[in-house]
Amino acid sequence: MTATRPTLAPATAPRLRGTVTTTQLVDLGVLAALCLLAVAGYETSFGGMDFLLAAVGGLIVGTGAALLGSLLRLGVLNTVLLALAAYFLLGTPFAMPAQGIAVILPSLDSLAGLAIGAVYGWADLVTIAAPVEAPYYVAAVPYVATWLVSLVGGLLVLRWLPARRTVLRAAVLLIGPVLLYVSGILLGTDEAFLAAVRGVAFGALALLWLAWRRSSGLEQGGADGRTLLRRAGGAAAVVGGAVVVGTVAGLAFAPTAAERFVLRDEIVPPFDAREFSSPLAGFRSYTKDLAEEPVLRVRGMQPGDVLRLASMDAYTGRLFTVAGPESKVDGGYAIVGETLPEPTLAELGSERHLEVESLAYRDVWLPTIGYGTRLQLVDDGTAGRAGDLRYNADAGTAVLTSGLQVGGSYALDARIQVQPDPDALADVPVARLELPPVDQLPDVVAAKAEEYAGDEESAIGRIRAIETGLKTNGFLSHGLASDSVASRAGHGADRLIELFTRSQMVGDEEQYAAAMALMVRQLGYPARVVMGFAPEVEQGAEEVEIRGEDVTAWVEVPFEGVGWVSFRPTPDQVDVPQEQTPRPKSEPQPQVRQPPRNESTDDELLTTVEIDDTEDEKRDHPFEVPGWVWVLAGSVGIPLAIVFLPVLFVALAKRRRRARRLRERPDRSSAGAWDELVDRYAELGLEPPERATRRQTALALAGQSGEQGLAGAEGLATLAAAVDRDVFEGRELDETVATQRWTEADAVAAAATAAAGRVRRIVSRYRYARRRKQGRRRSRS
Repeated sequence: MTATRPTLAPATAPRLRGTVTTTQLVDLGVLAALCLLAVAGYETSFGGMDFLLAAVGGLIVGTGAALLGSLLRLGVLNTVLLALAAYFLLGTPFAMPAQGIAVILPSLDSLAGLAIGAVYGWADLVTIAAPVEAPYYVAAVPYVATWLVSLVGGLLVLRWLPARRTVLRAAVLLIGPVLLYVSGILLGTDEAFLAAVRGVAFGALALLWLAWRRSSGLEQGGADGRTLLRRAGGAAAVVGGAVVVGTVAGLAFAPTAAERFVLRDEIVPPFDAREFSSPLAGFRSYTKDLAEEPVLRVRGMQPGDVLRLASMDAYTGRLFTVAGPESKVDGGYAIVGETLPEPTLAELGSERHLEVESLAYRDVWLPTIGYGTRLQLVDDGTAGRAGDLRYNADAGTAVLTSGLQVGGSYALDARIQVQPDPDALADVPVARLELPPVDQLPDVVAAKAEEYAGDEESAIGRIRAIETGLKTNGFLSHGLASDSVASRAGHGADRLIELFTRSQMVGDEEQYAAAMALMVRQLGYPARVVMGFAPEVEQGAEEVEIRGEDVTAWVEVPFEGVGWVSFRPTPDQVDVPQEQTPRPKSEPQPQVRQPPRNESTDDELLTTVEIDDTEDEKRDHPFEVPGWVWVLAGSVGIPLAIVFLPVLFVALAKRRRRARRLRERPDRSSAGAWDELVDRYAELGLEPPERATRRQTALALAGQSGEQGLAGAEGLATLAAAVDRDVFEGRELDETVATQRWTEADAVAAAATAAAGRVRRIVSRYRYARRRKQGRRRSRS
């Protein structure tokens, strides 16, 4: 009898419940590993690996939804709906455990954060100073990124790839991890996180997986074992060679930190400090109106410590103001969390821990000390507006755009700038920083700068000479009734001319600090004016109450390797001698330097210069984006543009509306503050009456606010009455009064916005209200 061989069935991969093969599980595992390598680039933005919990959670939820949809034989649409439900139901413990109920269960805050973070978190991530800690919904960015890539990749692995097992189709799966890798670069900082290690590991794993996929396809096609062994060995050799070449090339040609292309270096934060009034313009309001009133209670100050409100380095001829966001020195106010970034130029010494409470202080500028390392908003009302916090590391100043209200409190950890001995700076050069140009510098100020500097040669010598000249030749007067000589407020060009042309120099910190800063700038050195509080702190005192009379201003000049050094030019003398008939004296005139004699011919001054333009094209195109990236960006960007461009246009229109009202003369600017407040209420969904007086409008808005649960309406009637007095009393209104009206209107609007629901605040971004001229005229009648 002839034995017959049994017929062997073709080899098939084992299956899970008959729907998912082992090969597909390997594909999903490789996809998850590539995503983890890619998302690790977010470490530079978050300043640690805590975000990996959210990233791993996104992988688990996205991959799990794709697997469950395949096991249950759901359609693609139903699988996507299942993934969306899992995204919200399971995302709380991974991305926002602090907002969850018992860490695990979702709450309204965590659900809202998962939704808002997926939409707005990307924009916030590139404007928040690293490490990113606030707003809380930013943690949803790595979660939604890995969730989306793993979900799409899982659907392709389980539904699209089995139709034709080709290497080209397998390569399509790498698009998602590659985009995730690129996002980690673009959304990160100029310091890469293990770039060489991650890049080599990512490339090696991808190539090995593609080689394995190709060998798996050949095996199913019936190739013999020797052929498979030879092809596998060849693939391993190619991968090994690629890893070696990639490692060497990466080490040799890796871009430096200054050459890395990251979005946070290209996008200017939207906050502009010039939207708020200059703190120095309200200097006299502290010395006159709040002189004896406690404005702040501070714990943790030591003798000699001073608080700073704002650093101002831009002069317009009328005011010293904070520079705009285009400034490379003091214009960089960015959204921050509790951890504050370090300054680029400072020699820091002792540490401080302050607890600050507002007693009568109402403004957007948060009093700080030194250069902060950590700032925590303590009370519930202020902590709920943590997203409004901005900080400038180089200026050491903080802003709460919605305003610090009475009763608000915060804790600050900081380090103090070391103030060196003047003799130690004799050979230290002044740091070269680009400050905004000075507008309308009076000639007498420039001439006095040259006169006071005299024959001093060193930078510190010339600056100290100006400080000493102002301090010894001037007299102190706040313009109070108790002062022997009147002193006009302000620090515009006309006031500084008056300071130097009167028989005696009379003024306070506002005038002397502004004058010294401009004189130092005239000598070619950068300088800024700092306004703050300098209370008398007794040794061992636990807390100190700061009064309005403690307000002060000084000048800071940066020195290389040292930081910003303080100068205080305000004199201590208050007994101004009575004016005698002055003898004629010559006013110093600015010296005009004569050009050097030139006895050379034009031809002798010309030198042949060879210009190498071979690399111009490369220099002009430092970064080229592949074509497929543009296609993907268009498919994603167009829908996003439809959603967000209206918000951008409305925001620009609101900014223009506010700037136009601010530019009016003081009485009209005060009325403009009321119109701005009414428009803000209209954008929140309330209906102001069109033909009514301001007080009638205030009553109507207060009634609607009470019905809809909006806070802050109790200040409407008071503000309406104050604006009516400003407009109809017929007296010349001071600019500080108009500034105060804007501050009060912003505080009322901020309270109403904070009390409104999150959905209403989002909808208000799409609304643009404007008080019509006809309605405005009738409201004043």
